[in-house]
Amino acid sequence: MKTRIVRAVAGSFILLSLILAIYVNLNWLWFTAFVGVNLLQSAITRWCLMEDILIKFGVKD
Repeated sequence: MKTRIVRAVAGSFILLSLILAIYVNLNWLWFTAFVGVNLLQSAITRWCLMEDILIKFGVKD
């Protein structure tokens, strides 16, 4: 369950930042890069901040 939520949040952040980059300012692409780096980091270290946040909110597996 948590993995699906993490993927949904990451995908939503990426799509939102791309839309903001097109219509507001290209600097929003830095946010897209930040999300991508965090996804890569979590794949390497097997630690994800979003999962820790979801646990604190009481989301179960």
